[in-house]
Amino acid sequence: MRRLNIVLIALLAACAIALITSQHHARRLFVELERAQAQSRSLEVDWNQLRVQQTSLATAALIDAKARRDLGMESVSADRTLHLLRDPETRVLQIGALPAVLARKPGSQQQPPRRPDGAR
Repeated sequence: MRRLNIVLIALLAACAIALITSQHHARRLFVELERAQAQSRSLEVDWNQLRVQQTSLATAALIDAKARRDLGMESVSADRTLHLLRDPETRVLQIGALPAVLARKPGSQQQPPRRPDGAR
């Protein structure tokens, strides 16, 4: 009977140590999870800030100003511009003058012809 009691006490002690070890491991994993979630939130905030910054830096006016200032670029005059035209029926590309419909001045009252639905 004494041997059975000693075996049961040893078994109880082993179970208690296993329980304490598993709880400690679970707490350590929970703390690690909390840290990972906090880092995730921080990275998401940084990502959103970078997207806003990219949007503000990608505006056409800023790109144009930077190209003119830093790279010394200039706008191309109309006589040096080539236009690629695609014949909608044959789908052949050719170099030519800008069609009158597209060459109209902005702000004029003339409207370009409407295309059928689905046409590009």
